[in-house]
Amino acid sequence: MSIWEALAVLAAGIGAGTINTIVGSGTLITFPVLLATGLPPVTANVSNTLGLVPGSISGAIGYRKELQGQRSRILRLGSVSAVGGLAGAALLLALPSDSFDTIVPILIGLALVLVILQPRIAAALRRRQEAAGGETGHPDGGPVLLGGMLLSSAYGGYFGAAQGVLYLGLMGLLLHDDLQRINAVKNVIAALVNGIAAVFFLFVAEFDWTAVLLIAVGSTIGGQIGAKVGRRLSPTVLRGVIVTVGILAIVQLLVR
Repeated sequence: MSIWEALAVLAAGIGAGTINTIVGSGTLITFPVLLATGLPPVTANVSNTLGLVPGSISGAIGYRKELQGQRSRILRLGSVSAVGGLAGAALLLALPSDSFDTIVPILIGLALVLVILQPRIAAALRRRQEAAGGETGHPDGGPVLLGGMLLSSAYGGYFGAAQGVLYLGLMGLLLHDDLQRINAVKNVIAALVNGIAAVFFLFVAEFDWTAVLLIAVGSTIGGQIGAKVGRRLSPTVLRGVIVTVGILAIVQLLVR
């Protein structure tokens, strides 16, 4: 990896850490950059998962005030999500690498659709809350939320782009709580799922330590940026960056 490629991976890590803390989809930034350095798709995905764990932890720490009083919720959702994340990581290695090459462009495309539709989802949530007098959803989300978190975490362990968007959509629809508090839970769950997948990958998968360390440093910095100043950034700008990079990733995967 050249010095310029290393700087690009570090910058991508910072961007991914920032975006992941705010909403999710940071993988759409780092994954195509890793592909551009010449890493095979599966190796790039594993290295990306390992590198983003410190960023997820950093973002969760940045949201520690919003986490107060949510211990039981985190334990309940986290236990189910951990199982899903491990299953997704195992699936990544069980399937042939050609399957990953075929599936990932589709997953990125679906993730981009979620990112684009997020403003409409948020507006629908606000209207529902207003119609319900400020509260909506089940106090703990019920079995529907648990099932949704299991499947979303399996997806996160396999690839993870827009994993945070899925979490926010599910919890926002099924819990009646402030969205910032829900976002704080999202950061913890994402850190847990990525951490479980990372530990699994350490023992059974190939990865690039240089890429892992660069993304780890960058995403840790980005996690703090996202927690402190990310709410001031224009969501439209963030979505535009994510969609642009995601489209480039799809094109790059299809022409390899």
